Amino acid sequence: MQATDQLQAVLFDMDGTLVDTEILWLQAVRTEAGQLGLALDEHDQPYILGRAAADTAEHLHRRLLSAPPELSGPHTPPPADLTAALERRFAVLVAAEVVPMPGALALLDALVASGVTTALVSASPRHVVDVVLDSLGRHRFAVSFAAGETPRTKPAPDPYLAAAAALGVPTAHCVAVEDTPTGIASAEAAGCAVLAVPSDAPVEQAPGRLVVGSLLDVDLALLRALVRAGEDRSSTRP
Repeated sequence: MQATDQLQAVLFDMDGTLVDTEILWLQAVRTEAGQLGLALDEHDQPYILGRAAADTAEHLHRRLLSAPPELSGPHTPPPADLTAALERRFAVLVAAEVVPMPGALALLDALVASGVTTALVSASPRHVVDVVLDSLGRHRFAVSFAAGETPRTKPAPDPYLAAAAALGVPTAHCVAVEDTPTGIASAEAAGCAVLAVPSDAPVEQAPGRLVVGSLLDVDLALLRALVRAGEDRSSTRP
């Protein structure tokens, strides 16, 4: 296979990667938590960033159950109610303000023009994903996956495995573009090379992973080199 053909698909995370919604998700979670009497800090971030609403709701529920009696007790909302409330808040914020990250649309258009297939792989619910797809342009993505559309969501590999399978492409010939440790864990477990564009949580360089400051720093040659480096590593293993 020629080097120019090794990159067959680029699989994009959505929140904080393609669109500037990470701050909107944090705002939704902090507002909901605040109404429940919970103050969030950096220790809560691993349960918020890159996570599905249900995961964050479970975390808030655990916090409430371990809180003083005036916050917990018989009126503590169940995780399903917390999930619905978080999704409603987030959807309202996203519908009012969908802002592409710098370089996102230019990169997507360059990939489409070159014949490299793209997919959207998100931990957000389908109705939020659809709002973003309409904003960015559905023609820029061959397939999309939202929370609840695979047996498990990020950090499990299921969403990236499903996207690659839907495209008919081996994950070894895919680059996943992510911004959080949760999403990176999902993509790497699926066997994708990873281009990391960190948002709030720091990300370290690692084999098969390239960390950049912005999508403005990314072009087709860089993505192809990332996949080629992964193949080179595989060919030298005993």
